[in-house]
Amino acid sequence: MYKKYLAECIGTMVLVLMGCGCAVMNGGATSVAAVLTIGFAFGLSVVAMAYTIGSISGCHINPAITLGVWLSGKISGGVAVKYMLAQVIGGILGSLVLYIITRGLDVSGTGANGYVEGCGWVAFVAEMVFTFVFVFVVLGATSATGYNASFTGLVIGLTLVLVHIVCIPITGTSVNPARSIGPALFEGGIALSQLWLFIVAPLLGGALAAGVWKILGVKEMVVEKVVIEED
Repeated sequence: MYKKYLAECIGTMVLVLMGCGCAVMNGGATSVAAVLTIGFAFGLSVVAMAYTIGSISGCHINPAITLGVWLSGKISGGVAVKYMLAQVIGGILGSLVLYIITRGLDVSGTGANGYVEGCGWVAFVAEMVFTFVFVFVVLGATSATGYNASFTGLVIGLTLVLVHIVCIPITGTSVNPARSIGPALFEGGIALSQLWLFIVAPLLGGALAAGVWKILGVKEMVVEKVVIEED
């Protein structure tokens, strides 16, 4: 009954562990090579999970995507809330594993998102717009007109790589509240005080993507056939 929620939890854990773990082990985005490496770590995590749990839960592993799918009318509010809760728990678990590993190696950092003081509005706009782009692609790639089961996971994962390449220098790239919450909890300090932005902006971007997708008039979606009903 709860397999889809467990799948979302595990998928988000993998995303945070691999993506943030890559950022920490590379000492942050200090070079073009590091930015590309981190971007691909996040994107490939999505690709891997899409082909692993996609048939179980749809592989949202991101509250912004779940919000967009809910606003598109493909899942109930109850399912959406449980998805988001599972994703946040998964993100915290991924951060916990990374924290244990880095403490053992005497490596600092959790891969938390952040922005330069005084540039909060820039960070907000960036996170909202890039989340809009990402969720918009997800809705399109999983629609009846754009859906191709063989390539959907790859398209979504590569889009996340693209978003990271551009946005990492601005905020470290969140576009996913669940990805930001865990690292900020373990980092504390400034990361925790700035966390609200990495929750609000991505959710607004996801909602905007759903609204624009509805305007386009593409109604038949396939991404959530397995999770429309409340348990």
